[in-house]
Amino acid sequence: MSRKPELRGRAARLARLFPGPGSRAQAARTPFVLLVVLLLGGGLIALLVLNSALSEGSFKLDDLQKDTKSLTDEEQGLQRDIDSYSAPEALQQRARELGMIPGGDPVFLSPDGVVKGVPSVAGEQSVNRAVEQSAVQMPLVLLPPEPAAPPSTPPTPAATPAQTTTTPGR
Repeated sequence: MSRKPELRGRAARLARLFPGPGSRAQAARTPFVLLVVLLLGGGLIALLVLNSALSEGSFKLDDLQKDTKSLTDEEQGLQRDIDSYSAPEALQQRARELGMIPGGDPVFLSPDGVVKGVPSVAGEQSVNRAVEQSAVQMPLVLLPPEPAAPPSTPPTPAATPAQTTTTPGR
């Protein structure tokens, strides 16, 4: 009955872009399929990027944990050394090596200037023993010679007999 008019030029191109009444279902499905494909592809790419970022963070975390463990071990070793040096026996031994002797009874001075306690000197035996030990353990060291002091006044020519020499021929 009614025949469609034939379109030309610009109208024909526009008509090709829009499907006719018979292919309406096909035209509506195409954008939806493209949208789903794009969303799935974008989601997969996002998951790939997220997974690689997480694995990189995991490697960094593992390296930091190893560093923390080694630094903790080093700290514990240093603390062990400090504890061994600060032990009372070690302190006493080092004090003896330096020539120190145990002191006498302590005396306390109150803020008003009153002395509390009776002072006592380290025992003679302790002093003699410490001197003997320090003499045995301490190496002998030669002191450098002292520089000669410069004279305070310059010598006068009359005072030096070396300058009065006779010259031959006179």
